[in-house]
Amino acid sequence: MYFAALLARTEDGWEASDTELDNVETLSDLADLARESSPDEDTVLVLIEQEDAWFGVVRIDGEDDPRIYVSDAAAAQRSAYGELLLTDELLGREPGADDGPDLDALDLDGTEDGESEDDDEESDSSDAVSHSPVGDSEILDDLGIGEKELRALDAEDALSSIAEALGASEVLETVR
Repeated sequence: MYFAALLARTEDGWEASDTELDNVETLSDLADLARESSPDEDTVLVLIEQEDAWFGVVRIDGEDDPRIYVSDAAAAQRSAYGELLLTDELLGREPGADDGPDLDALDLDGTEDGESEDDDEESDSSDAVSHSPVGDSEILDDLGIGEKELRALDAEDALSSIAEALGASEVLETVR
């Protein structure tokens, strides 16, 4: 089960909106969607989680390039929405390198639970990516969540913990 929400910082605090990622095909599309939710070019956070498997945070500040943090690269790689976030740059690969599995051949439809039917096949396909966090672990430093705190978050309640630290737990819960 997936959940994705946008948290946009405004003069009055944080505003949350549930977001559908079905029509989002690239990180650029995701960044555009986030920018549309904040006409004043304020900070927008895209929060994505796959229940009990991984979570991701994408931060868009105006026209700056998106900053990304993913809690478990290997788990996210097996997910349709995780594929959006795991750029070659984020994974430390040369652009266009084909170190991982053929994600098109995996028939990802956004409903997978992070578990493969064949555990041996799963370990072979995710060898190129470890089960460790990737990306900008200082993505939320200036918002009160340090690198150590972010890395310590459990995928099960990470988005709620982030929202609570931002003072946005009520607005996030309204879109859950």
